[in-house]
Amino acid sequence: MDRAHRHDLKHDKFVEQVGHSVEYAADHRSQFLRYGAIALGVIALAAGTWWYMSYQSGVRQDALRTAIRAQEGVVGQKETPFLVAYPDAAAKNTAVKKLWQDIAIKHSGSSEAMVAEYYMGINAADSGNLQEAEKHLKIVSESGKAEYSSQAKLSLARIYQASGRNNEAEKVLRGLMNDPSIMVSKEEATLALGQVLAQSNPAEARKLLEPLRASRSAVSRAAISTLSEIPAAR
Repeated sequence: MDRAHRHDLKHDKFVEQVGHSVEYAADHRSQFLRYGAIALGVIALAAGTWWYMSYQSGVRQDALRTAIRAQEGVVGQKETPFLVAYPDAAAKNTAVKKLWQDIAIKHSGSSEAMVAEYYMGINAADSGNLQEAEKHLKIVSESGKAEYSSQAKLSLARIYQASGRNNEAEKVLRGLMNDPSIMVSKEEATLALGQVLAQSNPAEARKLLEPLRASRSAVSRAAISTLSEIPAAR
């Protein structure tokens, strides 16, 4: 879940490309002037589009920062300039849900909307509503935004596992193993698959987890812990 925080959300590829076009036009102003009113109109349109998209990106990011602060808010403590506080858990849940919903609806299709959908899925899972969690996480997993899609798929696999749908979890995790991303490494997907198979197919689980023992990382520690819980071979 913390991965969504740490990931750099400040880059909009389309804005970046339009921005480069505007900079180039400015640097080659005399050359562009030769092409008359049509070319100037195109440049003006590009500049206007760049400004509008930059503004919209800023609006989305401000909304995202507000929602993340609310998500990290505390219950029963005094509010400070750096800490959002709520009188009780119900008040926090209501406020946080509305903020994420607003981002998902108002900025549908954007990276920020995918973060919102992801958080709504995780929050629903935390409250025990796995059906609701699956709905939101599927939106992210099918979004085509690889940086968020892979993390959503990993969370979806956990939900499938928790609801007894190990075959679906296995399918998702094998896909992640074959197509790792910066958000979900091959080792993380392998660990998750080993955990899913620990009871149903202990032999394959061991085969997957044993190579992870030596990495001296969080994945390694989790692999060792899972291996210790796998039934002994007969």
